[in-house]
Amino acid sequence: MATLIDYKNVQICQQEQIVLRNVNVTIHSGELVYLLGKVGSGKSSWLKTIYGALPIEEGEAQVLGVDMRKIKRRKLPYLRRRMGIVFQDYKLLTDRSVEDNLLFVLKSTGWKDKKLMQSHVMEVLKQVGMADKAYKKPYQLSGGEQQRVVIARALLNSPEMILADEPTGNLDPDTGNEIMALLTDICKAGIAVIISTHNLLWPERYPGRILEFDGGNIK
Repeated sequence: MATLIDYKNVQICQQEQIVLRNVNVTIHSGELVYLLGKVGSGKSSWLKTIYGALPIEEGEAQVLGVDMRKIKRRKLPYLRRRMGIVFQDYKLLTDRSVEDNLLFVLKSTGWKDKKLMQSHVMEVLKQVGMADKAYKKPYQLSGGEQQRVVIARALLNSPEMILADEPTGNLDPDTGNEIMALLTDICKAGIAVIISTHNLLWPERYPGRILEFDGGNIK
């Protein structure tokens, strides 16, 4: 199993406040990892350091073989292409169809061949059960359908891991269950999936490794 994330004695600050101290975490390919803890316990802050939205001031941090203490800002987009990020609030472009949302991502990450792009988009939408809704705009979809599109977007560039920050937070229990089943299926294909959640039912129903965020520490 490849090591995807390796943090040693890392300290994470936000606005000069220490959010997490002495973080020692290693995550490998194919792992399903839950981040559990109260609001404000540092789950989102830690995820932000993984994709470079929050700098690391102390300790050693490797993400996909990249030293996060030394990475240049211009290199961050290339690192982020190797991971998929699933947000609670979707962040879909409301003025265009589902298909065009995904084509936009491929264009911005250097894809050129239109036919290849279209077939790849449809393949990924099929994977998440949304191929028949490709023509719809995001506002014509339910919350669960929009989250499926967000997961499709996260899969576009064959990521080595997916970071999901409260992916079921805005969904009803049944729809949330469908999204969790989808994420765990992705994990079984060898992609590490890291899920921040308040829902203690998910680790029971879909067992994985648990990282507890409490009192400025990860246990």
